[in-house]
Amino acid sequence: MNSHKPAFFGLILALFVFFPLVSPSGSVHAQQSSSYYASPRINGLDVAQVQRLVAGTELNFTLYGTPGGIAIISIPGATGRLLLEEVETGLYLGTYTIKTADRIAADSRVTVNLRLGNQVASAVLDEPLIAVAAGKPARSKIDTTGKHPRIDRFDVTPNQLAAGSELFFSLHGAPGGKASIRIAGVAGRVFLDETRNGVYEGLYTIKTRDRIAPDSKVTALLRLGDQRSSAVLGKSLLATRQDSRRVARSCANCGVIEAINEIEVKGEGNYLGMIAGGLAGALLGHQVGGGTGKTIATVAGAAGGAYAGNVIEQKMKTTRHYEVIVRLENGGMQAIAYEAAPGFRVGDKVRVENGALAAVQ
Repeated sequence: MNSHKPAFFGLILALFVFFPLVSPSGSVHAQQSSSYYASPRINGLDVAQVQRLVAGTELNFTLYGTPGGIAIISIPGATGRLLLEEVETGLYLGTYTIKTADRIAADSRVTVNLRLGNQVASAVLDEPLIAVAAGKPARSKIDTTGKHPRIDRFDVTPNQLAAGSELFFSLHGAPGGKASIRIAGVAGRVFLDETRNGVYEGLYTIKTRDRIAPDSKVTALLRLGDQRSSAVLGKSLLATRQDSRRVARSCANCGVIEAINEIEVKGEGNYLGMIAGGLAGALLGHQVGGGTGKTIATVAGAAGGAYAGNVIEQKMKTTRHYEVIVRLENGGMQAIAYEAAPGFRVGDKVRVENGALAAVQ
């Protein structure tokens, strides 16, 4: 009777290790964890246009989007894809060097995917890779309406031009289009959202690498189908004292916390975990089996133990960080990343300052 106790306890231990990995409650937990991921957002995509698409030419891409993601550029005709690096919060940069085997066309449909957890946002580059020669019109389809999309007004709420400060842009014009802005001294373009019919708005947070002056040229582009119109901002970006008081009253960077998402990043198990788990599984299998069955149980125990050891190691290496979603007073949304649990709750009034949140009384 006592001779069966080691086998019995070995079997119980094996079930304890293995079943949490495959039980229905585990699968439910996985579904719940996936719902924690906030949908990523792409706020801008741009390329520094070049003169020729020949081997050795560098294509420099800029992407503005949700921080903490993985951004990958795909270029038709290229032999590889480009992984962008997040050099500042929400700013991704990368350079693709054209190879001799590449067959990239000027109008290649360049796409980007921004992945955050199990959610992906995509965008398409809406300009050619080759710069249009001076005096040569851009190639476009015939405008059957005979009109370019109208721009009625282009404005900005001035602010201090320091890293972390925010500039709020608005454009009024033809509805149903796509609007973006380009700021001299800032890499790339920034998208404006159509928040109301014919009203496009967007918030740009100044980065440490930006070189913005009060009189920096800001150009807005409104595209409707294949037709485009542009407008140049006619005012300073730097807030005066009167502007500062108005900004303080309206508080463009104030808002309410709409969601706090816990994002789980799973680790990678390696051969050490598999070896340790495999040895434990082999030992348990050896205790359970007998005769030829002992050999089969040992092999099965080793395989199951290796799998369990690998998964357990992944769980031990899993990291978590948090993303706070803030709905701003101007209607925009902003995501702030935290490595540890933030000291806020949904519904709290906050102010965005230098990429972090401060409570508002």
